[in-house]
Amino acid sequence: MAKLIVSDLDVKDKKVLIRVDFNVPIKDGVIGDDNRIVAALPTIQYVIDHGGKAILLSHLGRVKTEEDKAKLTLKPVAQRLSELLKKPVTFVPATRGKELEDAIAKMNDGDVLLMENTRFEDLDGKKESGNDPELGKYWASLGDLFVNDAFGTAHRKHASNVGIASNMKQTAAGFLMEKEIKFLGDAVDNPKHPFIAILGGAKVSDKIGVIENLVPKADKILIGGGMTYTFYAAKGMSIGNSLVEKDKIDLAKKIMDQAGDKLLLPVDSVVAPEFSNDAPHKVVEGDIPDGYMALDIGPKTIQEFKDALQGAKTVVWNGPMGVFEMSNYAEGTLEVGRALGDLKDATTIIGGGDSTAAAKQLGIAPKITHISTGGGASLEYLEGKTLPGIAAISDK
Repeated sequence: MAKLIVSDLDVKDKKVLIRVDFNVPIKDGVIGDDNRIVAALPTIQYVIDHGGKAILLSHLGRVKTEEDKAKLTLKPVAQRLSELLKKPVTFVPATRGKELEDAIAKMNDGDVLLMENTRFEDLDGKKESGNDPELGKYWASLGDLFVNDAFGTAHRKHASNVGIASNMKQTAAGFLMEKEIKFLGDAVDNPKHPFIAILGGAKVSDKIGVIENLVPKADKILIGGGMTYTFYAAKGMSIGNSLVEKDKIDLAKKIMDQAGDKLLLPVDSVVAPEFSNDAPHKVVEGDIPDGYMALDIGPKTIQEFKDALQGAKTVVWNGPMGVFEMSNYAEGTLEVGRALGDLKDATTIIGGGDSTAAAKQLGIAPKITHISTGGGASLEYLEGKTLPGIAAISDK
């Protein structure tokens, strides 16, 4: 079912509440990566260009103590947003009350206001992340329309997304949310074949749902990263000191039975005696020797994965192939990224922090069709789950 989009709304003279995802890394008041702020600009710009008043809500980090407030204020984000929009952004250091209400009342059409971190409300009984009904109702009362553009929190049922939506006649998706729904939705429900999924990361448990959902849909599923060795253990292979989830070995067996030759496991690994970039490392095929741990996929696997990607029409990649943050074990992840960047006429989708970082490091990000802004949300979408933040958006 198609969802209502911000461009379907008449925003002129309206107070438009926009849930954005400004959960960016901030250290000592300096923003480390403004990618999520930039990603929200088209929706904000649309609202103000069409005569609406943009009232922005976002969370930042997890607020557990009073002390967290100082380092998790959205004030630096308001300053950066102002630079990007090339216009003033009013920052209100409150999540409710007279100061906020007065600031909204003073807004003119085309103005932008950002209120304080929604998770400041979590200090008093988790009102934001527990979707407190009074808080959702209060925030909804501050605006005329609601636009949800925060895909990164779409898998959470919070007061600032589901809570506001349930108190509004209409909720629309922002352009970023629309893009996520389109690309991830098409990949899961209507992929062009051959459809290849590349899944990495440390734990099988994080990706079980995705693998199970994609087995009937994908033509090949390439497995890399630490979770490989739970599959190795399920095959009765030696894994040395490699990462393993012993309680998931039976499940790995079941997945291998279901997937058959669709599932491609690494044939060789880069191994080292300890978890260190400086440790002496070597490539081994098959079994991992005692006293060693596998930390990346090996050159033969890289070649097999590249061959498997030839001619692919849809590719979803989530998770690194090895310990990407250590240069000696980053090769597998980087080579997979290069192969993705070289594909012609394919829809390529990347989700997850390490895969995204690899794409940026290689400079292939512009060649990728879609880089998802939501880690947990994109995984749950690929699992075929209903995301509450998306479900709360009105259908067309």
